[in-house]
Amino acid sequence: MTQIAIPEFVEAVAAGAYVLDVREAAEFAAGHVPGAVSMPMALIPVRDNEMPSARMVYVVCETGGRSAQAAMFLARKGVDVVNVSGGMAAWRLAGLPTVKGGQQR
Repeated sequence: MTQIAIPEFVEAVAAGAYVLDVREAAEFAAGHVPGAVSMPMALIPVRDNEMPSARMVYVVCETGGRSAQAAMFLARKGVDVVNVSGGMAAWRLAGLPTVKGGQQR
């Protein structure tokens, strides 16, 4: 499983990356990466078939722990996946924009 830092993640987001946010719904609603898809970690094993097959999936959580676990699981299922080191905490620390609200998909 590959990991990337926020600067590389910013570039990927700008290029239209598929961002999977595995935090709980309330965390996602409090602020997430623009365009991110919300799927709490507990749902990943039953919804892993919803991952895009022809795109890299960038997995993010609050600090990188949950997303690393989700990314490892998805990688074992054959998904092309990257874990975002530092997660949303690093995103906010870098002063990057977040979107509030939204729902779990």
